[in-house]
Amino acid sequence: MMNSSAGSSGDPAIRITGLVVRRGGATVLPGLDLDVPRGTVTGLLGPSGCGKTTLLRSIVGVQRTAAGTVTVLGRPAGHPALRDRVGYVTQAPSVYGDLTVGENLAHFAAVLGAPRTDPDRVIAQVGLDAHRRTPVARLSGGQRARVSLAAALLGRPELLVLDEPTVGLDPVLRRDLWQLFGTLAAAGATLLVSSHVMDEATRCDRLLLMRDGRLLAHDTPAALLAATGATDVESAFLTLVQHPQETVR
Repeated sequence: MMNSSAGSSGDPAIRITGLVVRRGGATVLPGLDLDVPRGTVTGLLGPSGCGKTTLLRSIVGVQRTAAGTVTVLGRPAGHPALRDRVGYVTQAPSVYGDLTVGENLAHFAAVLGAPRTDPDRVIAQVGLDAHRRTPVARLSGGQRARVSLAAALLGRPELLVLDEPTVGLDPVLRRDLWQLFGTLAAAGATLLVSSHVMDEATRCDRLLLMRDGRLLAHDTPAALLAATGATDVESAFLTLVQHPQETVR
C-alpha cells in the first residue's frame, strides 16, 4: 500500500491496527492498519461494496470485529466517553420523519446535552433555514441527508465520520458542504468522509483508496498523483488496481 507519514503531530484522531471483520463466513476487512491525523479532511474512496461502510462502522464502534484494535480520540471505538465527541452520518438518514427539521434537531440536542441554540447554528450550516418547520417525511432525499448531517454537527464534535454525505445533492450543495468540511477542519475538527465519486478527492487533505476490503493507498492527493504518474485520482486508482507491483511500496 502506498503510504506517507501524516502531517500532523501528536496522536492521530483514529488509529487502527490489524482490523479484521468477517460477515457471513466472508472476510470483509482482512487486517487493516491505518492512522488518520487530527484536523484534516480525509477522503475514503472506492467502489460500492469495497468495505467503506464496514470500516466506518468499526470506527464508531457499532461493527462486530474479529481481530485488531480501533482507537478513536485516545479511547477504544464505541467507548461511552466518545458519545458527544464523535458525530456519525449513515448512508440512510437517521432522523424522525414525523417531526419537523427543527423538532428533530431540538430532540437530538437535548439527548447530547448540546446548547439550546445549537439547532439554529447547524440548520444554517447545512442550508435548511427555509425548511425548519417542514416535517422530514416531506423533504427530498438530499434534504433528509442534510438533516442527518446537521444532527451530527450538534455539540461541535471533534471527529465527524460521514458515510456518502453528498449523495443525491446537486453540484452547488455539494460544493457548499465541502467548503463547510474544510472550515470545520480548519477549526480543529477531524473529518473522515466516504465517497465513490472520485472527483471529490481533490477537496480532501488526505486520501484512502480502498478496493475489496484493502487499502491501496493512504496519501495526499498530490503525492498520489506524483507516485502513479496520473493526472487525476480516478486514473491513479485504476493504475493501482491494474499495476500494483509498480506503485505499491
